[in-house]
Amino acid sequence: MQWSTSVFVVLFAPYASALLRFPCSQLVTQRFDPLVTPGHVSPHVHQIIGGNAFNLTMDANNDLPDLSTCTTCRFKEDFSNYWTAVMYFKHPNGSFLRVPQVANGGTGAPNGGMTVYYIQPPSGEKVVAFKKGFRMIVGDPMLRTKNVDKNSVAWHTSTFRCWEQLNMSGPGSQYEPGAGLDTIELPKKKCPGGIRSNIYFPSCWDGVNLDTPSHHDHVAYPTGGLDGAGSIFYAPGQCPSTHPVRLPLIFTETIWDTGRFDNMWPADGGQPFVYSMGDPTGAGQHADYVFGWEGDSLQRAMDTCNDRGDYPSSCKALTIQTDQEMNSCYQTPRINEVTEGQYIDALPGCNPIQKGPNPATMVSNCQAISTIENVPAPTQPPLVTTPNLPSATPLPTTNVPAVPPPPTSASPIAPLQTHSGQCGGQGWSGASQCQSPYSCKAQNQWYSQCT
Repeated sequence: MQWSTSVFVVLFAPYASALLRFPCSQLVTQRFDPLVTPGHVSPHVHQIIGGNAFNLTMDANNDLPDLSTCTTCRFKEDFSNYWTAVMYFKHPNGSFLRVPQVANGGTGAPNGGMTVYYIQPPSGEKVVAFKKGFRMIVGDPMLRTKNVDKNSVAWHTSTFRCWEQLNMSGPGSQYEPGAGLDTIELPKKKCPGGIRSNIYFPSCWDGVNLDTPSHHDHVAYPTGGLDGAGSIFYAPGQCPSTHPVRLPLIFTETIWDTGRFDNMWPADGGQPFVYSMGDPTGAGQHADYVFGWEGDSLQRAMDTCNDRGDYPSSCKALTIQTDQEMNSCYQTPRINEVTEGQYIDALPGCNPIQKGPNPATMVSNCQAISTIENVPAPTQPPLVTTPNLPSATPLPTTNVPAVPPPPTSASPIAPLQTHSGQCGGQGWSGASQCQSPYSCKAQNQWYSQCT
């Protein structure tokens, strides 16, 4: 949060609801998204945190605590996975460099990653912990503009904070995430202290479906507007009748270290940052969640714990691990392409910059790498820092070879696919017809689903 001590006390003194706040270091950065493109390389790069059972395909019946051998999160019981798109800096010469991250205030020394919150409503209403197999998505990577009222909950689900001073301070720092001077689009000015992305997940559940084909129809945001500070953080709303079960409010923060690029700001004054799906606006910011807490640990924590910000050790229902233990949990990317640590000619995948305002469109006949490979166990954590940057002069770029994907084919004798099953997409060779009354509908270039 990084509010001052006095502001912190004022904001939280009225509340007695449960709150967990903890860091998770980076597990891996690569083009995997087992919710949107299960079994196939994702169209764009994500940074992933959490348990090391994360994979290209993650069956809903998987027991993540049992399959994982470590987690990048502060609490040893949390083997969930969380992932978001990655931010890149576009150099004046047209090449791209992954923007590194810095640790959030009061979180220790995680290796990149995010800060995760689990929040109970201010009324003290008991929340129901997520169940095995639960998963959800917030945001749409294809969006390039959001026409929503600033006083609505929808406006505040995904925002940005420009830290105008170092150490995450300066104007607006006294406000809750999503309030004050925060913006719905990427800041259009230099942010010497970095840019913080704020993402709130829905906290109301239909009580039936652990997932849906859209990955968001089974959840909803509470009704009733914002809290007194103009944020969702402690919004007093109630769950709608269609989604009556109150879940913990999951909120994530990522601190992008954009200040180090201030001396290479474009001559035309335009902001030089772009998300990995070719989004220079921030409207396409999105996040995914797959539940993986061990046993009833999350329910026990939400029933009893309130660290009020920076003290995970105060939650006696859970077990903490050190920065070293968190940072020693990682995976090696399984796609033979460069995504970070050096300048690259283009965003990984086929992601030309699309400014909008219309939604982005998929690139047809994408020739980006679409296969994975077996890799040896990693011997050191992935590189998430950036080399020293020179002034805005042309820099060498790295040509990453593109491997054509396998041809699309469909077996004429394949059985009919069931509801919500995959039925097509680039590289898909399985069933292409759906059982009645469902039809095969393209979700993107790589994935079609029976809906």
